[in-house]
Formats: sequence, structure tokens, C-alpha cells
Amino acid sequence: MKILMVSNTYTPIVGGVERSIQSFTREYQRLGHDVLILTLEYDGAPCDEKGVVRIPALRRFNGSDFSVRLPIPVNLSGSLDEFKPDIIHSHHPIILGDTALRIANKYKAPIVFTHHTKYEDYTHYVPLDSPELKKFVIELTTGYANLVDCVIAPSQSIKQMLLERGVKKPIEMIPTGVDCERFRHGDGLNFRNEYKINSNDFLVGHVGRLAVEKNLIFLVKSVITFLKYHSHARFLLVGSGPSLAQVKDIFKKEKLEDRLVLTGALEGQELIDAYHAMDVFAFSSKTETQGIVLLEALAAGDPVVALDATGVRDFIKDRLTGRIVFRENTEDFCEALDWVFGQDKHLEKELKNNARQTAASFSLDRMASQFIDLYKSLLKKRFVSFDIENSPWVSALGRIKVERDLISNYAEAVGAVIKDKIKEKRFSKSTNNIKEGRV
Repeated sequence: MKILMVSNTYTPIVGGVERSIQSFTREYQRLGHDVLILTLEYDGAPCDEKGVVRIPALRRFNGSDFSVRLPIPVNLSGSLDEFKPDIIHSHHPIILGDTALRIANKYKAPIVFTHHTKYEDYTHYVPLDSPELKKFVIELTTGYANLVDCVIAPSQSIKQMLLERGVKKPIEMIPTGVDCERFRHGDGLNFRNEYKINSNDFLVGHVGRLAVEKNLIFLVKSVITFLKYHSHARFLLVGSGPSLAQVKDIFKKEKLEDRLVLTGALEGQELIDAYHAMDVFAFSSKTETQGIVLLEALAAGDPVVALDATGVRDFIKDRLTGRIVFRENTEDFCEALDWVFGQDKHLEKELKNNARQTAASFSLDRMASQFIDLYKSLLKKRFVSFDIENSPWVSALGRIKVERDLISNYAEAVGAVIKDKIKEKRFSKSTNNIKEGRV
């Protein structure tokens, strides 16, 4: 089978969407399928990459550019004619999302769309953020979902959300799987030694982008409450982002700087070792569609304490793989951490076993097999062309021209977020900026 992945973002950005594409691509190739990735050009992209076609991003990213619908470039048509995709998998609803629709129509290929992000939870980056903007973003993504053959929800709670928003097309729940065997093996002791963490310290850990949409300040305040109760507890924070300075200030104000361990963004075995160094994984985000780090933590055997939210309740079982905190209250979160802290050796081992068993049910090979089965089922159906031009989705895009100033601010904010992500997470850890206006 020939699978075309279409995404606005890919390497050198390192985030949930990009990791999902990379993981599934490797697994599909291992199973004997061909994969071509269509994405945008970025500064710092690998020079020797194979199986990736890049097209120029928009040079200017004002209101009208945001609503530009990119045609299939001539140089891309040649690559696609040679590849002849059987299935199109779109990972974003705008910019190349539109190109994915055009490619599907041209090659009469089924198209699926993974709803990776609760886009409306990121509008706080916009100076003119408002309930109307959130409503518009929801309308835009729902309209796109109703143009494809099948929508992929990374969790059951997201599937339910999409149904409530009016998605009429079939929805399948397929999370991004985790390589359980890889995450099972880590050297937590060596990691602790490297970062001068005592072997008998109780280590609360977190992995993720340090940003307001991750509800990070609530997490920090909850962990600080826990640290005050336990003198041999420390907090390991893996990641980088705009909230880092605020986190440092809070710990400094509480005179607990020596209990905070900062590593920056980690990848590969070093990240796996970090998970193995933790005694509990703490998570407070309410904006996830899945939360890949949750499955990674479980695969490493970490019990998880997390707020009840989409992308959490599907994978964490209260008192079996950790604790779900049902109120956003620092004392409640602290008590949940204390529950894990208080387990005896027998129950601690049981929590770790339950964590690994849960992760195994969402292993990468299982999830990839589900995708392949879905692709094959769509190929058996008669292709029906869809009217993109007269769809509600295109009508919503057209409204952007009327709301030029609003969307201009939105576009600039999104561009700034992507720039931050590249600065913080690119493999080379260089500080080159993404060209203006790329999403």
C-alpha cells in the first residue's frame, strides 16, 4: 500500500503530531508499505531525508494569506504521479489540509484526517481572543472533518466531543501507539546520578511543553504543596517553553530552588531514562486529545497522577495505574501524589505492572495494524468525489477575509508559537527561526 502523509509540521519540529507521523511511518515501512510525507519547508530541516517532499511555505502570513488555498504545485504533481498514493492521511485542517483534499480528488484516493489538537484551546495566544474566535475555530475544524472519508480521534473522549460538535463522517478511535519494548528499558539510576538526584529521593516528574495551555502553573503549585510535606521529594521537569521563567520564579519565591530539576527538552534514550528515574508522573493539562507522554510514562512503569480531562481518562484508571484528580484543586492533587508516595513495595510493584499492561494495549504495532485495516476497508469502497468549493468549510475560510484584522492577529500568534517550538525542540537545538508565516 502507498500511504501519503500530509502535515503542516514535521522535522525539525519535535512535538506530538510530528512524533506520531514518525512512529507510524517507521511501523508502516516495517510492515512493507510505502510512505511519502508531504510537508512544508523549514530552516534546519535534514538535508538527506528520504521519503519526504517539501513545498515552500507562505512568505507573508496576513489575513488574506491565511485563507489562501494552495494548489498542487507542479513539482509536487510529478512526485505524486510517480508515487501514486492509495490513501491520503491528513494531519491538519488548514493550509496543506486543503492540498490533501485536492490530492484525494485528483487521484481518487480515500482521505482520513486525524484530529490531533483541540485548536480552540490555543486561542489565548491571540490578542483578540474571544468566545467568537473559539467558536469559529471549532466550526472550521468540524467542517473539514465532514469532507474526509473517516476522522481519527486519538481518544474515546475526543470521539465523543467530535460527535457532539456535529461531525457526521465515520469516526475511529486510534491513539498514537507507544513502542513498549523500547520504553521498558531505561537506566533511571544513571539519570539520577547525572542530575545529582539521590537514589532515596521521591521524584515527581513531568514531560511536556512548558506553556500556559498545559495548565503548568497549577501543576507547579500542587507539586510545591507536596514537596513541603516531604523533605526528600523533588520535582523533575523535562521540557522547555515560555512558562519556564515563571516556574523558576515560583520555586525561588518558595525557597525550593534546590528541589527543582530542569533538563530542557530530551529525546531518545535520555528521555526514556528520565521516565525510569521518576517515582510518579504528574500531569495537569486539560487540552490534550491524547497526551502521548502519558502512554510513554505508563510504558516505563510510572504510575500517573493527572487531572480528569480528555486524553487522560481514556488511559489512566484511578487507583489501578495511578490517580485521577476530579477537581482542579491543589490539595486534591497533592493528596493524590501522597497516595502514590504512601504505597508499600507490594502495591508499588502492582501499580507499575498495571501501568505497563495498560500501555501494552496501546502498543505501536497494535495501533498501526488498526490503521492498516482501516485503510484497506476504505480502499474497498467506491470512490465518491466531494464538492470542496461549495462546502461549509470553504465558506468558513472565506469569512476570514471579512475578519481580516482578527485573523491577522491569530496568524501572527500561531506563527510565534511555532517559532518557539522550533527554537525549543528542534533536534539540532539551534536557535534559527522558522521563516515568517509557516504553520
